[in-house]
Amino acid sequence: MIRSLALTALLLLTGITNFLSAQTSVKSFKTPLNFEKLSAITFIDNISFVPAGSFSFSEKASPVDTKKTRTASASVPEEAIEKISTLHFKYAMLMDVAVESLKSITLYSFIEEWYGTRYRMGGTTKKGIDCSAFTGSLLLAVYTLAVPRTAREQYHACEHIQRENLLEGDLVFFNTRGGVSHVGVYLANKCFVHSCSSQGVMISNLDDEYYAKRFIGGGRIN
Repeated sequence: MIRSLALTALLLLTGITNFLSAQTSVKSFKTPLNFEKLSAITFIDNISFVPAGSFSFSEKASPVDTKKTRTASASVPEEAIEKISTLHFKYAMLMDVAVESLKSITLYSFIEEWYGTRYRMGGTTKKGIDCSAFTGSLLLAVYTLAVPRTAREQYHACEHIQRENLLEGDLVFFNTRGGVSHVGVYLANKCFVHSCSSQGVMISNLDDEYYAKRFIGGGRIN
């Protein structure tokens, strides 16, 4: 009997001790944290918890290295690129020249409008036009320059210049039927636009064998 009472008392004493220990642990856990005294706690790389309760990246963004950024080519300003028309691209490819070298939208708009018009001796319209009527129409519409009607008259009305001195808008003359009998308008890179009897209004090259053999010279209307 005495042994049973002693065992019961021992069990009660052990239970009370464990209970008091647990209460002490709970009270310790419930003690509020003093965030003001806490430093930032890092959880994973570059992310930390700060007292305000927000997340922040500890690594600062690297400054942009302007020397490594891509820039537009200085040779072609962005404003110029925006103004270049599809016609400039088309004729630049046709004549094998730099796009930005073709300045006159009026000139290439005129050529585009007439391109492919058939040749007609004495003709002056879209139904058919001869070489001198075409050059006369182009010079008047694009450069407001009036010239005589025929190729021979145009040759005598202009200042004669050498091939290497040709500029856009100059005339180029050929001997196709004896004397000055064909004329075109110089563009760039040895190319000229004209109305030829075989294909109508088109662009040809002064180095083409046919025209190289028959070239007389250039002319400039002042």
